[in-house]
Amino acid sequence: MKRNAVKTVTILCLAFCLSLPAFSPAFGGEYKALEGLKSVKVMFDFRDEKPGSALVHLQLAHDTFKDGALRKVDGKPDFAVVFMGGSVKLLSNKRDGFSSEEKKSLAELDKVISAMAKDGIRLEICMFAANFFGVDPSSVSPEIHRVPNGWISSLGYQAKGYSLIPAY
Repeated sequence: MKRNAVKTVTILCLAFCLSLPAFSPAFGGEYKALEGLKSVKVMFDFRDEKPGSALVHLQLAHDTFKDGALRKVDGKPDFAVVFMGGSVKLLSNKRDGFSSEEKKSLAELDKVISAMAKDGIRLEICMFAANFFGVDPSSVSPEIHRVPNGWISSLGYQAKGYSLIPAY
């Protein structure tokens, strides 16, 4: 009996060690581009106005924030998302004009936005775009900060050393 237990533990340890390469991205991965960095600051210029692809882009931004490789560089990266252009229409809780399939994507988008806000990712909506597209500010979640002009916000982030990632 004792011999079988030792054999089982040995096999489990060997299997674990052999499977580590498959999980290496989860433990940081190999990114030459991250070598020597002391911090990670990113601003997403978010303009995707199609509910399905916007959901995928926002989920990817959130997954990137949580990625172990970035955590090794900087315990908690500094991320901001600035919603500009037609993407502001996706942030309103007034969903007339969207198909039932798009409304499902928008409901998921709302969940991702809440999770991102909880994780400390700054979310901003360009009020110039919101006004242009007729988005009522009171229909936008309070988790999303209102800025008068998303371009000015973008300029400020970039001047502070944030990397710019477009999400169109």
